[in-house]
Amino acid sequence: MTAHHPSRRNILKSAGGLTAALALGAGGVLAAAPTAAAAGDGFGLRIVDRNESDPRMWYYRFQTDAIGWNPGVNVLLPDDYHWSGRTYPVLYLLHGGLEDFITFDAHHDIRGLTAGKRLIVVMPDGGRAGWYSNPVSSAAGPRNWEHFHMAQLLPWVEANFRTYAEYDGRAVSGFSMGGFGALKYAAKYYGHFASVSAHSGPASLRGSNGAVTHWANLSSAAVELNGGSVYGMPFWDEARVSADNPIQRIESYRHKRVFLVAGTSPEDIQGYANETVVLETQREFKWNLDRVGIPHESYELPGGHYVRRDMLERDINGVVDRLRKA
Repeated sequence: MTAHHPSRRNILKSAGGLTAALALGAGGVLAAAPTAAAAGDGFGLRIVDRNESDPRMWYYRFQTDAIGWNPGVNVLLPDDYHWSGRTYPVLYLLHGGLEDFITFDAHHDIRGLTAGKRLIVVMPDGGRAGWYSNPVSSAAGPRNWEHFHMAQLLPWVEANFRTYAEYDGRAVSGFSMGGFGALKYAAKYYGHFASVSAHSGPASLRGSNGAVTHWANLSSAAVELNGGSVYGMPFWDEARVSADNPIQRIESYRHKRVFLVAGTSPEDIQGYANETVVLETQREFKWNLDRVGIPHESYELPGGHYVRRDMLERDINGVVDRLRKA
């Protein structure tokens, strides 16, 4: 699949959006179907770049006070979006560290995995080490990723696309840092998501002697915050750690679909450093889910810290099954 890159995103659609598609009406007569309108500004977001030329993959970049640069998003539409008139469930799919929304989409063929499925997939920027959080400190300008996603982007999506703006209409999933973000958002914003998935995503900030919190602080300081940190260094903002920590919000996963994947045999040093912590925290998390009787679907599989295509496909199919139907 070819990812959309900003250098090619110079085609602006008129306010009417794409030209209405033709659908086969009753009695075999061709009838004009509903037009897909172009998206507009709102919720603190001003569109500064866009491409709505591809029938499925629509791209936007925003100016927002929440982030010190212009973050982007890919909105992947169902094949029949432009002519069906249907309302659709939405999957928010979060990328991992040192990725962005373009590379994540391109590397994992999200377009192919969702072909023929009546599901909108929203893939936003989350920063190279943003950790889906509002940081305690930043020397690089605002990097309030949690605010951008939950207070701005989510309502913007629901105002501009035909989505079910309700609990049973939304899912959140992610890889690595994005898996943590998915677990965090699903618990912290309990009424927003009926399904949550973590592909090699850590499930505890305090497990492994706080390894994930240290990981978040050090990586964000190095590549995101110019020496600032997500949770505070050398002393943590303990209240913020607790508020964001999936394992400390176990009851928030009740009545949700919970899907977890972790690797058991990392092949390299980097994979070992990441996935051994992921596996340990996911096992602790699952033990606590079992302790209070919250069902979950989980897999421990050979290999290390990467997205398993078959598991991502299984996850997407499970999301479609769990959410309200288009």
